[in-house]
Amino acid sequence: MRIDLHTHSSASDGTDTPGDLVREAAAAGLDVVALTDHDAMSGWAEAQQAADEVGITLVPGLEISTRFRHRGVHLLGYLPDPTHPSLVDELDRILEGRTARTPAIVAALREHGIDISEEDVRRESGGSVAAGRPHVADALVRSGVVADRTEAFATLLSPGQAGYVNRYASALEDMIPLVAAAGGVTVVAHPWGRGSRSVLDAEALAGLKDLGLAGIEVDHQDHAPAARAELRAIARELDLVVTGSSDHHGLGKVDHDLGVNTTEPEQYERLMSLASRRLDG
Repeated sequence: MRIDLHTHSSASDGTDTPGDLVREAAAAGLDVVALTDHDAMSGWAEAQQAADEVGITLVPGLEISTRFRHRGVHLLGYLPDPTHPSLVDELDRILEGRTARTPAIVAALREHGIDISEEDVRRESGGSVAAGRPHVADALVRSGVVADRTEAFATLLSPGQAGYVNRYASALEDMIPLVAAAGGVTVVAHPWGRGSRSVLDAEALAGLKDLGLAGIEVDHQDHAPAARAELRAIARELDLVVTGSSDHHGLGKVDHDLGVNTTEPEQYERLMSLASRRLDG
């Protein structure tokens, strides 16, 4: 069984529609795929319809923007109730932060002589409810300012650079129990990628487990083999679920092909069992 528990569609910053993403996952030989768009659950219905058509198991999820010790940390939430009032309200607040940030980023870039408009970004984001920096990056690519998203983030859109603007994100310590209250389970995404290792050490992960964290994403393209081995040892010590995934964004991210990393079936079963217990509870 091949299981990929972290992918993105055009409902956030991927380039495939939710349905196309699921169909591509089946064509890639996956048996289970999770749709985990940024801060949004709007792609679930379309993805489920495609999953029923092609005979693949869909795990509805999302990747939530949080902060922990003044750093951004992404939290994967699986199988929460999409109508849970407190979760919906908090996600709305996060999405409002995304929406408000786009014009501020555009203004900052224009101050540095980069000719880009909000309409350029809207054209790239299409109908996404989670417009963000990747769509600004796509507009920069289309304008010829940079070659690809990677260059856009490396030179213009990351902290300390001309186009970086902060935005609202939930406290990680609050979001873990909130997803649990909504019947879901949580996994920290790429915990030692993108500078998060400095705050997500073994002690911190133990504290997050006490708050209800179910697992950590170990096998991810942002993690070198040595980091994966260390994270696996921490997960074993703390009895956390170990996941692996592609973090697929379609054409929006290179070297993240569907199934490039996968989750072991027994770890997937553990995660689903935890979700089932919370739903029953």
